Amino acid sequence: MKRRIAFSSLCFFLPLLLVAQTVVSIKINGTINPVISDYIHRGIEKARNEQAECLLIELNTPGGLLKSSRIIVGDLLESPIPVIVFVSPAGAQAGSAGVFITLSAHIAAMAPGTNLGAAHPVGIQQQPDSIMNGKITNDAAAFIRSIAEKRRRNIQWAETAVRNSVSVSENEALANKIIDLIAGNTTDLLEKINGRSIELTSGSRILHTRGAHINFLEMGFVEKILNFLCDPTVAYILMMLGMYGLLFELYNPGSIFPGIVGVISLVLAFYSFHMLPVNYAGLSLIIFGVVLFLLEIKIVSHGLLAIGGAISLMIGSLMLIRTSSTLEFAHISRTAIFTSVGLTILFFLGIIGMGLRAQRLRPVTGVEGIIGEKGISLEPLSPTGTVQVHGEIWKAIAVENNISKGDKIEVVGLDNLTLRVKSITS
Repeated sequence: MKRRIAFSSLCFFLPLLLVAQTVVSIKINGTINPVISDYIHRGIEKARNEQAECLLIELNTPGGLLKSSRIIVGDLLESPIPVIVFVSPAGAQAGSAGVFITLSAHIAAMAPGTNLGAAHPVGIQQQPDSIMNGKITNDAAAFIRSIAEKRRRNIQWAETAVRNSVSVSENEALANKIIDLIAGNTTDLLEKINGRSIELTSGSRILHTRGAHINFLEMGFVEKILNFLCDPTVAYILMMLGMYGLLFELYNPGSIFPGIVGVISLVLAFYSFHMLPVNYAGLSLIIFGVVLFLLEIKIVSHGLLAIGGAISLMIGSLMLIRTSSTLEFAHISRTAIFTSVGLTILFFLGIIGMGLRAQRLRPVTGVEGIIGEKGISLEPLSPTGTVQVHGEIWKAIAVENNISKGDKIEVVGLDNLTLRVKSITS
């Protein structure tokens, strides 16, 4: 009888145990943006629907947009299931906005050889003092203090990370009670957090992660494309390609392909800009620079318009992405900017050069095209007769001395389809 009861109990609890031994895992390797915030939210929902033991976020980011980070932090603080943020693999970082995400996890862990804190040295991050920047920094400091207080982490270091852009190694983070543990890999992490008690909004929960099955949640195809488009450098390149494509189509109507590529690139670029903090003054300068290059082709300015266009394009590109705080990590690659501006200058200077060379070419049609051509007289010109020029027979009149038959002549004018010629025999 006891065996039957034990067997029935085992059959009843076995499915529950199997469900409890599942961990949903997602990987973030890049900047924090709206697509990443949606991806993490989807991971939390999947873990909740599957009744997973926890959600494991493997994080490697230089930072990102604070607006997106706030959304992620809100999801993590209100998550109905435990969330573990693991800064890995070796050499990874959780910089700038990534610090907020790490500190907001129920359990924060780091792999050996990783670091937590600012993504850039202070000297590069600092911007001119302003009231607005001070307000934003104070707001971010208050925000990270509230996160650290809720998760019982080092509040003083959290505020210092925001105000002074400090960065710590995994050992320093553990010693200063910034993170909960150091783990060599995912298996080691799940072993170390097994049996820990987690405080959720619904109450406390004991983790059972030893030997748990990891269910990886990959980014969808559309999410991967959108995440790629969220890169400011990609958005900038798409915008430049779009402008060039439309210009080619306008100057060569009927080409079709450049126009199609241009429209698609511009649409994708504007979609990217919709998710990025775009400075519209910078965008206006870029458009103005392209207009100046076009005017250089039409107006003789001896290069002044081209110089103005290059300066406008460079300044506009450098200020195109606007960050509201030194904590944010969103910028266009300087290499991409210098390359694009350089190619634009070479392209338009090439067109201008071809136009100037074309203006210097000797005309080959009309009155100007035949003046100066050489020929031979078919009969004596005294002073009128016929001559042959380029295989064509023309009526001609000698403007100087009479010309004998067979003499070489040169065209000096044209009057009502009658050539005015002179002898070049002597």
